[in-house]
Amino acid sequence: MELSEYGERLATWSRGLPPIAVDAVIAAFCALYVTLDAGVEHRFVWWVPLAASANALPLLWRRQYPFAVTAITGVTTTALSMAGGLNDIPVAQLVATYTFAALSPPLKRLIAVAGTVVGVSVSILLPEDEALNIGVIGIFFAGAYALGVSARARRLRIAMLEERELRLTQQQETAATRERERIAREMHDILAHSMSLVVVQAEAGPVAVRHDPARAEQMFDTISLTARDALAQLRRVLGVLHTGDDGVSLRSPQPGLEALPDLVRRVGDTGLTATLTEDGDARPLPPDLAATAYRIVQESLTNTVKHAAASAVDVRLTWSDSELRIEVSDDGAGAPSSIDGTGNGLIGMRERVAAASGSFDAGPGPGGVGFRVRASVPLDRPRADRQVLGGGESREEKAE
Repeated sequence: MELSEYGERLATWSRGLPPIAVDAVIAAFCALYVTLDAGVEHRFVWWVPLAASANALPLLWRRQYPFAVTAITGVTTTALSMAGGLNDIPVAQLVATYTFAALSPPLKRLIAVAGTVVGVSVSILLPEDEALNIGVIGIFFAGAYALGVSARARRLRIAMLEERELRLTQQQETAATRERERIAREMHDILAHSMSLVVVQAEAGPVAVRHDPARAEQMFDTISLTARDALAQLRRVLGVLHTGDDGVSLRSPQPGLEALPDLVRRVGDTGLTATLTEDGDARPLPPDLAATAYRIVQESLTNTVKHAAASAVDVRLTWSDSELRIEVSDDGAGAPSSIDGTGNGLIGMRERVAAASGSFDAGPGPGGVGFRVRASVPLDRPRADRQVLGGGESREEKAE
């Protein structure tokens, strides 16, 4: 087995140990090395093991206090060398040097380097046969310091990559949450509106068959068209979920302002007097903004059909240079209970308008009669891009 494989196995094994256990092994090795070296050099005396242990013991706290440990081991290494108990490489000081280079900030590293140089220089004052080989020692200390700096750079790089990965993960989770919320709003808008119209028409169908067959045929046609439209929109949403699309196809194509007359007509087919009024110079809107306006009107009409017990509902679009104002009002009960019992309808409308940087308000109509939903969305396109729909004059479509 090659030496590199042994080193890799040793590194893998050491990573599985608690840091304090690794440091204890290192400190024991340093103390044992100095003690055995003194014996080999025939310098072994009773105090050498104690001094070697005192020199290596601070390494147990090298991770928590790298600068202090470096200073202490530097002092004990110099004292041990001057007393003649050290005649070889000061391994404890090398470990401390590596540690402060890897963990300490630049200023403390500079101070520690200066202290190490002073400590090594003191040994030069000893007789030649007692002094440490300054050239060899310098190489070892430079190598330990370089390894520490390299380890610090690697650790910082790993931390930066981990932080970036965490940030990307959070962004992905946020995007996924927003996508789920958007899909939930789509599903709610599609099903709540379409099923409400279908239920109302289906319940009134038997009566219309007996008293007004032509009306009944029209109601069944409305049920068919509404169900087919809902099915097409659901297939679009479910197709996004199935393919994992990024949401673009969920936003386009979607019904926009051009689909409002048909929407109001279908509501009128339920027996309500439903009107659509548009004032000001209309203009093309971006798909997302057009879909927002459509969904607000759709959800408001759905609430009227399901809960308001109203006889008439009016949809009004007012165009200005800076915004599109949407107002849907009915003459029903007018209490807050007329809103979707789950609260999803109002919440969904409010979220859609907020996403378009607009304003939203819903509550009883003037004098407490009926219920009114008002929303405004800003228009970003300049006047030159505006195209007038329907000649730019107020237009009204009425369905009874």
